[in-house]
Amino acid sequence: MSERDQSDRLLTLARELEQVLEQEFQSLSHQHLESFDRLQPAKAELLAELSRLCPPSQELQSRPEWTDLRESLIRGRDAHRRNAILIERKLEAIRGTLSSLQIENPTASVEVYDRLGKVSRFNKGRGYQDA
Repeated sequence: MSERDQSDRLLTLARELEQVLEQEFQSLSHQHLESFDRLQPAKAELLAELSRLCPPSQELQSRPEWTDLRESLIRGRDAHRRNAILIERKLEAIRGTLSSLQIENPTASVEVYDRLGKVSRFNKGRGYQDA
């Protein structure tokens, strides 16, 4: 494969990766997890092909003919980071929700209303005094 053909192929792959990452972001934003999962094999394949064909980093940085590819790869890196941040924020929200639903002390009493509408204490589980 000539250097020009390699450059064109790499640029095509990098732009395809950008598109996949944008679709991934849209899927995450709208919580379409099935769509997100379907994108993963294509993303992995593109990344593998890019890493197989890409010249060394020093060559990408020093030669002006690789400028378009370098810029596309930077946009892909930034899109990947954006998606990772979105995933992390969603996970933090889920963790926060789960921790707010968990009872800190399972033997603590809970206040409930009795049949007359008065607050009464309800002990969860059996205390040592009942034993």
